[in-house]
Amino acid sequence: MVTYTGDVTPGGPAQTRQAGGLTITKVAVDPQMSNNAYLLHCEETGDVVLVDAAYDAPTLLALVGDRPLRAVVTTHQHWDHHRALADVVAATGAEVVVGEPDAAAVTEQTGVAVDRTVGQGDRIAVGTCELSVIALAGHTPGSIALLHDDGPGHLFTGDSLFPGGVGNTFGDASAFATLIDEVSTKVFDVLGDDVWFYPGHGGDSTLGAERPHLPEWRERGW
Repeated sequence: MVTYTGDVTPGGPAQTRQAGGLTITKVAVDPQMSNNAYLLHCEETGDVVLVDAAYDAPTLLALVGDRPLRAVVTTHQHWDHHRALADVVAATGAEVVVGEPDAAAVTEQTGVAVDRTVGQGDRIAVGTCELSVIALAGHTPGSIALLHDDGPGHLFTGDSLFPGGVGNTFGDASAFATLIDEVSTKVFDVLGDDVWFYPGHGGDSTLGAERPHLPEWRERGW
């Protein structure tokens, strides 16, 4: 087994780590965009949930194997995070979960009906484990993060939070102000320094490593 570092590359091996009763498997797909996808496996029941069916359905389905894929959660509406959604759902019958303000766009872009829309405080089951939804408007209106609050905590942030800053708001000052406020009040003001977070692209970090830089991010405007 590859030692977990959080640094994965398209075409390279997945990496796996334990988070209480949940196993997190991280894989990167698409050499151009290098999107991360995360397979979450409940050790007690064997159920799995996929966060962002971004690309390369064969790779994602091979990770799932013969385990029951209960849901695919799409963190936001941008095209690079759901290109394999239709194929994965067709192969598995998994429930499609999207943040409510982004649901119509995901259906329009993928042709896949959204089974469940979620918002702040909603819960998504992974067997006997749970993910808490944190709504983080700004990168897109319906962007969500997913918190597995077990031990130090593990947070899947999509494109809303990265090591080094919040997500891209494409020069929209109002959207940036919304996103930095949402991330500050709903993530950094609530969760501890030892929480690991896992973004939609690139490596992982902890909230403690990033917290000192919040004023810098706010000042620079991105």
